Amino acid sequence: GLRTFHTITSAWAALDAPAGAAAPAPLDIAARGNGLAWTSADGGVHFAEVQGGKHLLGWLDWSVIVVYLIGMIGIGVYFYLKDQTASESEFFVGGRSIPFWAAGISLYATNTSSISFIAIPAKAYETNWQYLTNNLVAVLGLMFVAVWIVPLLRRLDLMSVFSYLETRFHPAIRMLASALAIAMQIGSRLSVILFLPALAIATITGIDVVWSILIMGVFTIIYTVMGGMRAVVWTDFVQVFVKMGGAIFAIGFIVWTLGADFDGIREAAMAEHKTKLLDFSFDLTKATVWGFIFLVVFDVVLTFPKDQVLMQRTLATKSDKEAGRSIWIFAAIMIPGGFIFYSIGTALWMYYKHNPGRLDPLLPIDATFPLFIAAELPPGVTGLIIAGIFAAAMSTLSSIINSVATLLSVDFYDKLAKNPSERGSVRFAEIMTVVVGLAGMGLALVLSRYDIHSLFDVSIELAGLLGGGFAGAYTLGMFTRRANSPGVAIGIAGSIALTLLAWSFKLVHPYFYLGISILLCIVIGYLASLCFPAPARSLKGLTIYRQDAT
Repeated sequence: GLRTFHTITSAWAALDAPAGAAAPAPLDIAARGNGLAWTSADGGVHFAEVQGGKHLLGWLDWSVIVVYLIGMIGIGVYFYLKDQTASESEFFVGGRSIPFWAAGISLYATNTSSISFIAIPAKAYETNWQYLTNNLVAVLGLMFVAVWIVPLLRRLDLMSVFSYLETRFHPAIRMLASALAIAMQIGSRLSVILFLPALAIATITGIDVVWSILIMGVFTIIYTVMGGMRAVVWTDFVQVFVKMGGAIFAIGFIVWTLGADFDGIREAAMAEHKTKLLDFSFDLTKATVWGFIFLVVFDVVLTFPKDQVLMQRTLATKSDKEAGRSIWIFAAIMIPGGFIFYSIGTALWMYYKHNPGRLDPLLPIDATFPLFIAAELPPGVTGLIIAGIFAAAMSTLSSIINSVATLLSVDFYDKLAKNPSERGSVRFAEIMTVVVGLAGMGLALVLSRYDIHSLFDVSIELAGLLGGGFAGAYTLGMFTRRANSPGVAIGIAGSIALTLLAWSFKLVHPYFYLGISILLCIVIGYLASLCFPAPARSLKGLTIYRQDAT
């Protein structure tokens, strides 16, 4: 009989005999689409193709999903009824009264998007745990952020992180940086985070991509516009437990299902190095410790100050000390959270190694976890974990939508409107919350008509090409006294131009553009600053140096 061989699990699975299998013995066999074509001695031509299936959700699964969605709306309604005359401080930074532990959990929820919930288990299933090194190294980077960067920005009483660039340098630098950040968040992150989980769920369950996008988008917009930052943080808090609870259950279910065979399969996983973590080689083409150190320095430490989505949570805490503590909570959750998601991937490998016939060979790697959720878990639990995928998406979506609305209101409406009132600013932000959410949904629906992979790669490249310079501006502002407005402007322009040149010649992998751009901005900006007079304004509280803070 026909059998399939799976290259990741190295397991054979028998296929049902296709129609025509009783025909005379095949003479010539060739691959055709998702199957085979062969000729027989009687001159006949025969075809056989592997078919994939859908796993429709039952009423219990839908009930769990509906209860979750109603709960999210309930949180928004609660905060709306609690304070219907929200001030700017209430709407944008939760009245600066968010407990540090809730802010820290919200940081983790925002940072762990639906892409992570689906792609990380797939990565561990396909390879090993080497990418988990990023979490371990990132914790060291977050320690630096907690001690030096967050307290500095927190004591400036900001709502938009880009206000710092105006205070330290010039209003034009602030507005340009904010505009680029808004474009990047809507154009790449918001649309992709909506579309990818919708595609994965549709592939397995038959729920249309459009409906998944509409469910996630509409419900997120409703509770975000009603409750502002408070609703965003507290829904994040609930969503962490929904998605982590579902993830832990999935691991436990696999271990229980394998039963007496678990030890043997676990030894096979160890022999295949499925849990290999650290690679100290100097190969730039692999996921090595050195590569992750380089990426964390630029992706976490130097870009954190310009990330409104993450910084807004620390700005919403009660004090500088609590802002720093929220980062410590974020760091403390990151390592065990990473182990859970990578363990799912290894557990999936063990399960399909033992049950190769349960795997759909037509599905892409990223659909492996959604396939397991839909096909193997008991009714109700399937609904819970799909709610977890929704939760992973919605926690990031609400954070992005609220942050972009904040930037549009604080950096543009308050600056450009004539005599803006505080209530008018909040009303504008509420309108922008709806507009931004609808824009993200619209782009996600457009993506459903095109190839997502190329656009996802382009979004990574754009983040490095256009976003690195402003991270360099923060570095120059916080860590040097000599940097000045014209020098930083030259540094930003020079870094973007040279990084675009490197991109046009394809000199390095796209993941390195961000680091290169930041380095160029720092070097060019500092050298250019030496050609102009030192800043005459007071730098009190704007740098890490204590004498400037007194």
